[in-house]
Amino acid sequence: MSYQVLYRAWRPGTFSEICGQDAVVRTLRRQVVSGRIAHAYLFCGTRGTGKTTASKVLARAINCLHPVDGDPCGECEICRMLKSETCMDVVEIDAASNNGVDEIRDLREKVKFPPAVTKYKVYIVDEVHMLSTGAFNALLKTLEEPPAHAVFILATTEPHRLPATILSRCQRFDFHRISVDVIVARLKVVLAGIGRAADEDALHEIARAAEGAMRDALSLLDSCLSYTDGTVTLQLARDVLGTAGMSFMFDFADALIAFDAGAALRLLDDALARGADPQVFARDATDHMRGLLLAATVGDVAQLLEITPEDGARFAEQSQRMGAERAARLMDLFMRAEPDMKWASQPRVALELAVVRACHPERAEEDASLAERIARVEQLLASGSLPRRSASAAPSAAKSASAPKPAPAKSAPKPGAPRLEPPQEYLDAVAHLLERSNRRRVYEAMQFAGCEDGAVTVSFSKKNQMYKNLAERKPEEIAAALSEAFGREMTVRIVDEDAPAAPKPGTASTAARRVIEQSYDLFGRENIDLE
Repeated sequence: MSYQVLYRAWRPGTFSEICGQDAVVRTLRRQVVSGRIAHAYLFCGTRGTGKTTASKVLARAINCLHPVDGDPCGECEICRMLKSETCMDVVEIDAASNNGVDEIRDLREKVKFPPAVTKYKVYIVDEVHMLSTGAFNALLKTLEEPPAHAVFILATTEPHRLPATILSRCQRFDFHRISVDVIVARLKVVLAGIGRAADEDALHEIARAAEGAMRDALSLLDSCLSYTDGTVTLQLARDVLGTAGMSFMFDFADALIAFDAGAALRLLDDALARGADPQVFARDATDHMRGLLLAATVGDVAQLLEITPEDGARFAEQSQRMGAERAARLMDLFMRAEPDMKWASQPRVALELAVVRACHPERAEEDASLAERIARVEQLLASGSLPRRSASAAPSAAKSASAPKPAPAKSAPKPGAPRLEPPQEYLDAVAHLLERSNRRRVYEAMQFAGCEDGAVTVSFSKKNQMYKNLAERKPEEIAAALSEAFGREMTVRIVDEDAPAAPKPGTASTAARRVIEQSYDLFGRENIDLE
């Protein structure tokens, strides 16, 4: 193979070259220098943080004939053999494909034989969490008391899947995610070594996209270098990564803050036209909302998000206009949209739906806060998109100046039927229910049908029978709100929109009314016609 990818060609050969894992490197080097070599190591951490690399370096360091301050010299015969991977005394095992009991039994038999040319026989078991329960049990005794010439190095991304009996027999080292600055510094070293150039902003974009994994960063840089023969620019990096960029996301967030769905959708269309992936865009939007939430909660997030102070100040300014509560809702909205797009036949449509929902909290967004809905309604009132309440309702509105009360939904009256105007007390009761109850749809579909002798009659249309059934389950909630609004004990009567009016006293006997009510309870009001 004439070409070797960057993360393999530039894999560290000594502890000094391993980046971002200072505590692990220092401990391992001191063990090599002092000769206190453990018989079993466990390297844990996310992908691309240096677990396998540290395993190879440790295997060379403990077998090097002339180690230099804990690092392998790289010049002796043993170092050259191990670097070319022609030495049989260092065995690498992929536990994902060799996870059975038979493979571990074979290992247990071979470990008894001493090394051929090196001092230690090293077994590097990658993805050790993939071993079966039987394989772990077969490994236990050998791992606890191996021969003096054997060293086990176990690497895993999921240490919680390992049995406690295995964990207690190993020295554990946790490899954490590598910071953006450390990744950028390493990328500059690689670029200088291969004689290529890249802009500082482009390297930061690649480092942020790598999410703390050095191997991912080198692979992304490799892709960017393949894209052009010249300098890797910020726009080129974004084109290759399929991301929108932080400046673009600030503009997108401004559109969301202004409840401007049109502007947000135009920005989304522009990003997708330039090659952005819908799922990646949703992930970027989630990350940006996370930044706004942290800025609203913590304040200065430049160090927390590993961004420049200028971007941190812009996050702070934007978070003041959005607020922590809305930032949390939009973060959850885009976070739920990302996996939905994976199974959607049209991922773009799912993303556009999330954008519209983010800009219209007043449209059946049950998770939207009351303050967010009020802000949206106030904006619509200011722009003239919603009619203001009449002057006759002003005295009652003054009682609840803290929040506008939405009017109940009304359907068009039937031809020839008199239109019943609900009293203000009824409107206040419905507004109270809409504000405090979690059954908004039910009360929005409810219509005023009459009030007589301490009983309010409400009706539901045929298409809202489901909401009528829900209202009949908790009539006491409606009655309590009516009693509070009218200032006296009130009851509620729930009927269909075309049901006859309640019989007046004397028009029907008490027994007849009782039979009718029992029939309603037994068969359902929608199944009975009174003649």
